Amino acid sequence: MEKGKAPDQDTSAMMAQGIEQARAAMENYLNFFQNNMSSAPWAGTELNKKLAAYAQQNVATAFKYIQELAKVKNPQDLVRIQTEFLQTQLKSLTEQAKDLGETATKAASDAIKGPLNPSS
Repeated sequence: MEKGKAPDQDTSAMMAQGIEQARAAMENYLNFFQNNMSSAPWAGTELNKKLAAYAQQNVATAFKYIQELAKVKNPQDLVRIQTEFLQTQLKSLTEQAKDLGETATKAASDAIKGPLNPSS
């Protein structure tokens, strides 16, 4: 700790640095994911577009959660923020899984119909 600085100033600076590092790591992950998805055999399909959009949404949600944690002032805030995040994530992931399942099923069905019924 530097002389003349309050302990909470050092903590705030460390938290700000940690948040910035987390943001950079999440952006790197998202870029890696999107680059790999664009080279996948199903690139350009509706499934690929949804996967990329959901990945971006999930990274943004996680970053928002980290920012909220940095503002915690007491244990009650921590519990509230954690509970809200978990509820939001559970709902979001359930909806995403359902949507992706339906999209994958439709894509598989369309792929099977195509070669068997050339007039479609």
